[in-house]
Amino acid sequence: MTDFPLPEIPPAEGMTTQEHAYARLRNAVMVGALKPGTALTFRGLAQALGLSPTPIREAVRRLSTEKAIEVLGNRRLRVPQMTPGRFEELVELRVLLETHAAGRALPYLSDVVIDQLTALDDRMDAAITARNLDALTRMNQEFHKTLYALNPDQASIPLIESIWLQLGPFQRQVIEDIAAITMVDHHKEMLAAMRARDGAALRTALERDIHDGSIRAGRAMLAAAG
Repeated sequence: MTDFPLPEIPPAEGMTTQEHAYARLRNAVMVGALKPGTALTFRGLAQALGLSPTPIREAVRRLSTEKAIEVLGNRRLRVPQMTPGRFEELVELRVLLETHAAGRALPYLSDVVIDQLTALDDRMDAAITARNLDALTRMNQEFHKTLYALNPDQASIPLIESIWLQLGPFQRQVIEDIAAITMVDHHKEMLAAMRARDGAALRTALERDIHDGSIRAGRAMLAAAG
């Protein structure tokens, strides 16, 4: 099958074909371009990426170990479905890891970075108004990752990205399928806490940011489906 979107990602310098295939597939899952339950095949993915099946197999192998793609046998693949228990586990892991990462990054925060994050949040507001969900997802991840990466000793970003990867397809489905969803934005609370260098307020605003909006709607969707 080839009727699914795989957003373009320019290859980094020195990146192999195999690495680029993995990066594009991983990004497609993380931003929710592939919905839960989407059926995939090695041949379909190879056609979508314009590649031979060989680099696709390695990319899928890596993504299956990250719980981003299920290998079902008989060369069939699928984006995993979400369950209520798994959803709650992933959400709470996000809270634990990201509040930790934000607190550890705070001592390295500068006014220049706060201004950069403020400008990014303004662009996110415009994306919400325009219902540009691809841009909104990318910028939201950039906002959080920029903060966490300030800690020169950070070891949490790969773990956080793993959670984003597993939540991405379902979170995007929630945003798309619930037209009346209220986009709750706690980034401005986070920015105010950053300016005050208030770690407790930053962690509280971040936890609210994670739990509100699409998380609440996701719980409602899963409850209705059950």
